[in-house]
Amino acid sequence: MNRLKAIGSGVAAAALAVAGLGTAAVLGTGQANGATVSTNALTNNWYAAAPYLMPNDNNPPDATAIMDATGLKAFQLAFILAPNGGGCTPTWDGTKAVSSDTAVAGVISAIRAKGGDVSVSIGGYGGTKLGQACSDAASTAAAYQQVINKYQLKAMDFDLEEPEYENTAAVAHEIGAAKILQQNNPGLFISVTTAGTAAGTGWFGQQMLNEAKSQGFTPNNFSIMPFDGGFNGAASQTSALTAFNGLLKTTFGWDTATAYAHEGFSGMNGRSDTGEYFYQADFQTVLDYATSHGMGRFTFWSLNRDRQCTPPDNNGSTSGVCSSVAQNSWDFAKYSVKFAGATPPTNPPTTPPTTPPGGGTCTVAEWSASAVYVGGNEVAHKSHKWKAKWWTQNEEPGTTGEWGVWQDEGAC
Repeated sequence: MNRLKAIGSGVAAAALAVAGLGTAAVLGTGQANGATVSTNALTNNWYAAAPYLMPNDNNPPDATAIMDATGLKAFQLAFILAPNGGGCTPTWDGTKAVSSDTAVAGVISAIRAKGGDVSVSIGGYGGTKLGQACSDAASTAAAYQQVINKYQLKAMDFDLEEPEYENTAAVAHEIGAAKILQQNNPGLFISVTTAGTAAGTGWFGQQMLNEAKSQGFTPNNFSIMPFDGGFNGAASQTSALTAFNGLLKTTFGWDTATAYAHEGFSGMNGRSDTGEYFYQADFQTVLDYATSHGMGRFTFWSLNRDRQCTPPDNNGSTSGVCSSVAQNSWDFAKYSVKFAGATPPTNPPTTPPTTPPGGGTCTVAEWSASAVYVGGNEVAHKSHKWKAKWWTQNEEPGTTGEWGVWQDEGAC
């Protein structure tokens, strides 16, 4: 493993201690509300290398097939939100209560049965977050504790971005909750992910860092997402990571190595929501930067997208179920495997996506520009099925990116 190869042995040891690398997180045995608890131990560098996977939406691939094909052991499951109808209880995507879940628990059990494990991500772009819905940090933490208990988690990611991170009270609740969870769950790996800019992060990202400092909270990792902000390939991303290192130093008073040990990269494979392109070579360049600087995390959005579209360029649009660049399935996952210190298999077994992106016959009505749709309505368009997230009219599916009104549910 070479993530600290560019810094001296004394600093490397300190960075390892800060990042928790090499410390085994033993998961125990038995059942946890339907999710099998693994007897295997994963070190924190695996949780720091876990790519995002939506287990309920965006045509979820078979996680165990990805494990076989790449050697990946850890997955970042997304997203925990407040209920769409209101309340301070955890749900998957705002619609599926964690308390009654069996589907995600089954995915977790299958991953653990093969020696892997999961982290769970809260927040993301859009939707109502628990930090917004709950009245204070304590109640927010209590809601997240239900998720930890349900799935016997050893890692959690706080993805603080639009629109929540513009809400000062909500961010205070989230940071306060993270601090409470850190205290009440010794050894819990906590990452905080936020938007990236050329300056490292923006005004609201800096406000979040200031909130963490004021509350005396230090997670394992602060990650930025250097995409959807006018980025152009790896050079612009590594420049942003360098700038973000400076922000961590000035905010927390850390030296360079300590700041890098707390710093992470969260990329987007292939075509971003705003039409930027990040190829395999870009991921390799950022990976080299991350390992040579002793960074603490390397992940990406998402495994649902880590496969080739049909056609490969997806007609110049961004999809939630494929990358819009030429690739073999799970190409990008292999960079996370390398960051964790493992070597991807040379000739891995392959399993095609559960529903290969491409053509097919849809069983729902074709989208109409004149029709009015409300949240939950489903339509067909360009051989994919789409679900409306809210009221819409004359917004063509597939033209506004995966964070627009239409959710791509995969090929028909």
